[in-house]
Amino acid sequence: MERKTLHYARQAFFIVMLLPFALFAQQKNEYPKNYFRWPLNLKPDIVANFGELRPNHWHMGLDIRTRQKENQPVYAAAAGYIAKIRVEKSGFGQCIWINHPNGLTTLYAHLNAFFPALEKFVRDQQYKQETWAIELDFPKEKFPVSKGQFIAYSGNTGGSQGPHLHFEIRDTKTDECLNPLLFGLPLTDNVPPTLLKLAMYDRSGSIYEQTTSYFPLKKESSGYVVLKTPVIKTGLDKISFAIQAFDRISGSKNEDGIFSAQLFFDDEPVIGFSFDSISYKETGYLNAHIDYKYRYNGGVFFQHLSQLPGNHSGVYHAANGDGVIRLADTSVHAVRIEIKDAYRNKTQLNFFVQHNDEIEKPARHQSAAQQFLPNYVNVLEKPDFEIYLPEICLYDTLRSFYNKVSAPSEFAVSSVHQVNDPSAPVHDDLVVRMKADKTIPVEWRDKIIIQRSYRNTSSPRKAVMEGEWLSAKFSDFGNFQAFADVIPPTIQELGKGDTVDLSPAKRIVFQPVDNFGVIKGFRAELDGKWLRFTNDKGWAHIYVFDEHCRYGKHHLKVTVEDLAGNITTKNWWFKKYPYKPPKKKPTKKSSKTKTTTKKPGGKTTSTKKK
Repeated sequence: MERKTLHYARQAFFIVMLLPFALFAQQKNEYPKNYFRWPLNLKPDIVANFGELRPNHWHMGLDIRTRQKENQPVYAAAAGYIAKIRVEKSGFGQCIWINHPNGLTTLYAHLNAFFPALEKFVRDQQYKQETWAIELDFPKEKFPVSKGQFIAYSGNTGGSQGPHLHFEIRDTKTDECLNPLLFGLPLTDNVPPTLLKLAMYDRSGSIYEQTTSYFPLKKESSGYVVLKTPVIKTGLDKISFAIQAFDRISGSKNEDGIFSAQLFFDDEPVIGFSFDSISYKETGYLNAHIDYKYRYNGGVFFQHLSQLPGNHSGVYHAANGDGVIRLADTSVHAVRIEIKDAYRNKTQLNFFVQHNDEIEKPARHQSAAQQFLPNYVNVLEKPDFEIYLPEICLYDTLRSFYNKVSAPSEFAVSSVHQVNDPSAPVHDDLVVRMKADKTIPVEWRDKIIIQRSYRNTSSPRKAVMEGEWLSAKFSDFGNFQAFADVIPPTIQELGKGDTVDLSPAKRIVFQPVDNFGVIKGFRAELDGKWLRFTNDKGWAHIYVFDEHCRYGKHHLKVTVEDLAGNITTKNWWFKKYPYKPPKKKPTKKSSKTKTTTKKPGGKTTSTKKK
């Protein structure tokens, strides 16, 4: 019954979304209120909300404060059963999914440890499958939980930048993430969002080849206005807008994301966006929602109030076009932008815009270079280089740029091929193909990688050989060059001597190093059996001494593999016995002591005694 209730509520919500824009602006989300409890026994507070802007994705839940501490007890937000856990070096780190009978799922991420029974089961499975990174699904009868039951300790694992709990609410059937602030959680927010700046774009061409104007804003009693000028005059025929804005909940200084924004032109609704729900399949469309080039080059986040041609996310709701405004006359037109938070606190910006033929349009760059078009397959072909862009790769038209540079080195097998730069985002992987500049020795043929580099970043991929062509997939434009990687990774020594004494040690730490920066595989064996090393955040492989290493003498074997398949193996003997720190030697007291006495009149004398 609860699942049906949720289904009908969500169905009603989407029907409302299809109504005229004015109704959309007034709609209310009918999600179950007070069904979920706060997952910590701490004062409810957050450091990030749903829809907050992040590199290459929207934030998909709440980041809950844990008083900057780890190992705070985490509790099930409602009754249900643990449906899945995951352990990974990045992303969620250690994470729990709980399915609930109302058709929703809650997720708890960046955990330090699971509750004891689950922790033991997961470790047993890691040893059984001989892998630390693991994902396990459970039937409903395996780990049932009640509302408020202890399930884990909070932490800072995975892609976390500091101690907190990441909490999500999802539709179990579709796996779509829903905005937790719409579920009546115990947070108070009476603070309207804040507007900082307005951006205006020349939309007579691509968003990546336009002139942007920025306008600071000021707050007045009636709302926000453009500083210094009530009327923005422009020689442009087609324009669009973007905003810099943030929200705060009551009592917090943290700058969170806004919930929605709507654009009106002469009081008629044009377009809007809202963050009611987002799927992980579409979260990469954030790069089409923001002024990506401005952000890439060090600027702040500006959120477009127009939908780019290649943006197929569901966050936009068009009422009259895609948000590009056509100025067909010289009249003064009213523009209104309304932004809201999830609690319906509203902020408004009012200004005017006017087309003026006397204002010269900025000159556009003219080039005969090939254009890459959104919603089409694009291919750039050269005699020794090709790049393939899938249909859903680009958000707007992009003029291609290609340059070839010879950059010989001992292990380079191709020239450097530059295609555009990463300031233009791509949504789907690019396929890069190139020919070698020289004959590749037989012993190198299975060791070829292609590396993408730009400025101080690089990303290598194992190349696939297709006849005389080398190919690999990448997620950005940049400089591409093929290399033979014949240098195996290195592992530091465990210690000195034929048998290393690890009695004082509490753990073993290895940080393998590779010339291209990628460790593809790590395996440790203690006395011939797999030994569990953690690899949180990917910076080090760590084993904490436990029952798998009894007191005595042991053989440790560590094998490391890089991206090209080069392998390094090292073996050690070590001993581990109960360790007692040596007693500190008592400090010898001097046999001579010095005493000081004070005589009448203020004079002092000292005497020494043996």
